Amino acid sequence: MKAQKQISVNSYRAAGFIGKYQTIVADTVIPYQYSVLWDRAEGAEKSHVAQNFINAAKALRGEDIVDGFYGMVFQDSDAYKWLEAAAYSLANKPDADLESRADELIDLIAAAQDTDGYLNTAFTIKDREKRWTNLLEGHELYCSGHMIEAACAYYEATGKRKLLDVAQKNAECIYARFVTEGNEGVPGHPEIELALMKLYRLTGNRRFLELSERFIDERGTDPGFYAREAEKRDWTVWNSNPWDNDYRQSGKPVREQSEATGHAVRAVYLYTGMADLAAETDDRELLEACRRLWDNIVRKRMYITGGIGSTVIGEAFTVDYDLPPDTAYSETCAAIGLMFFAGRMLENEINGEYADVMELAFYNTVLAGMQLDGKRFFYVNPLEVDLGISGKSATHTHALPSRPGWYACACCPPNVARLIGSIGKYAYSESGDTAYCHLYAAGTVGFSNGLSLECVTG
Repeated sequence: MKAQKQISVNSYRAAGFIGKYQTIVADTVIPYQYSVLWDRAEGAEKSHVAQNFINAAKALRGEDIVDGFYGMVFQDSDAYKWLEAAAYSLANKPDADLESRADELIDLIAAAQDTDGYLNTAFTIKDREKRWTNLLEGHELYCSGHMIEAACAYYEATGKRKLLDVAQKNAECIYARFVTEGNEGVPGHPEIELALMKLYRLTGNRRFLELSERFIDERGTDPGFYAREAEKRDWTVWNSNPWDNDYRQSGKPVREQSEATGHAVRAVYLYTGMADLAAETDDRELLEACRRLWDNIVRKRMYITGGIGSTVIGEAFTVDYDLPPDTAYSETCAAIGLMFFAGRMLENEINGEYADVMELAFYNTVLAGMQLDGKRFFYVNPLEVDLGISGKSATHTHALPSRPGWYACACCPPNVARLIGSIGKYAYSESGDTAYCHLYAAGTVGFSNGLSLECVTG
């Protein structure tokens, strides 16, 4: 088995349909989302993301803070996903003003990092003594994962190391806690696993590969971990059931899993990390588990649109063939995660089905998650809308008939932006003297083996 190599973010120049969407992201989506991060977008839900980083730096300096932390426990990730989208946009088309705004935000992030490398504004501002005590719900590792992804993308696009240095210091902090010191536990929300693989490939530091492998190998081996963790603390974020291990893909070790369960985004982020690790280490057993999980999703738990996660209860998979059209949850982020998973499976083996499903999800759910002008977004993508019920009935409150402008839980809009900006990495890959076209993405492509091509579409 020989892993395929993804092309760099700088080697695809989009045209046609894809080029139009990348222009919308660059001209409209990224500037708008930047204004949201700074609470300057009229009519949008308050974000407070930039101010959270400013306040975290003040907390580290012992200064008084007036407005404290605001938002979800994973609020930091909005900034990281915006930075990653900005990085891909800069790689596609240089923009001095955008790069300056990104550098300003990176400065705020760097200032919010503690001396040991820890970085999470929610805990730094108000709960420093609670760090690492709620892996079930705290999302510290999830946020670190998105920061690492942004750092890798920004370095590749600009050559600037500041955020990459912050990410490596943070990853070393996590390595020290879970490997060197031997503290138990795995992320409640997978994401850092796939991010660490990116950081390893960029830096060559095998500790990051080891850390990713540790989180993947330990998942599901101790079903009682989250319950023991919950017994030790007197606080919660969402009052999650610590015994619902299937919800967070921890019911059994990953190599024994055969059904996609629980929160759909968490699931495909985990499977992406597993497939990435399998390609890097030639782990046949892990790859076989990925194949089983892939088959279960695409043959029994996926909509005809490439959407996954059929129920609003937990944003989750349910059982085989339970795919109601009117109450479909089908989160935009889940379809994006399915594309991630497909892309990593293509690195293990060239199989047209992976590309077909990636194409299905991209055109029918991911792009549908953003309005044509880039100003409104769907979090949930039902296949059927009844204007008398959707968004009104208790059973259909999530199935909105029109796209809102923004969300308090704003994971999907920046996720769409970063996926569109980096679509070349999923459309094309190479191995040795062979170039692969997985998606018909119009534009020009250059490969490290010297081959170049132009894709023209109608």
